[in-house]
Amino acid sequence: MFPNLPGASHMHSFFGATVTNANTTVEDLVNSPTSCNPATDKSSYWVPTLYVNNQPVEPTGTTFYYLGEGVRDDVIARTQPLPFGLRIVAGNAKATGPGDNTISRWSCLHAGDAGSGHDFITCPAGTMLESYLDFPQCWNGRDLDSPDHKSHMAYPVNGDCPSTHPVPVPKLRQVLRYPVNGPTAGFRLASGGGFTMHGDFFNAWPVAEMERRVNDCIRPIIKCGADGHP
Repeated sequence: MFPNLPGASHMHSFFGATVTNANTTVEDLVNSPTSCNPATDKSSYWVPTLYVNNQPVEPTGTTFYYLGEGVRDDVIARTQPLPFGLRIVAGNAKATGPGDNTISRWSCLHAGDAGSGHDFITCPAGTMLESYLDFPQCWNGRDLDSPDHKSHMAYPVNGDCPSTHPVPVPKLRQVLRYPVNGPTAGFRLASGGGFTMHGDFFNAWPVAEMERRVNDCIRPIIKCGADGHP
């Protein structure tokens, strides 16, 4: 968000490539160690840090899914690989209330029908607070980034990508599980209330590996594991 200005943003929690900073290029990511499984994923992912009573809490479970869903089957069949070097921001860091953010949601892991919402929810004892965020899956076919880090991407409309963003790509779904539950009075994100949850993504998957996974898993609508095989 603030290239070459370290410290200009609020605190974030990072996953994937371990070298990510204010000056990172995609070449830096490719040559970086990674916390991802599989280790072929050198991409960088980051989210605003969660604080409970002003103490940072890191997620104990972090999963990033690459999905072929949310559009018609014929659109899935023409899904293209995420372009190398693509950057995306999903969610609304400047949201002033739950109504400003309809993309991210909070729920409780292993809590049955405890429900979900766009702001923090109270999770029963023995469960964990869980965050879901879906990234846009329609690309304009030209730009790897845009000034607001969002305009080059769009969400589907009526099962298809809009004419302004005609290229369907895999949907990235971010799922975070935090080891907290109970009343949320002391909860906040570095960016504000729970409704400000957002995610940043910088794609550094090897081109051939991303293409293989799209061809073998997403286009034919086959569920694959983390290794990219059925």
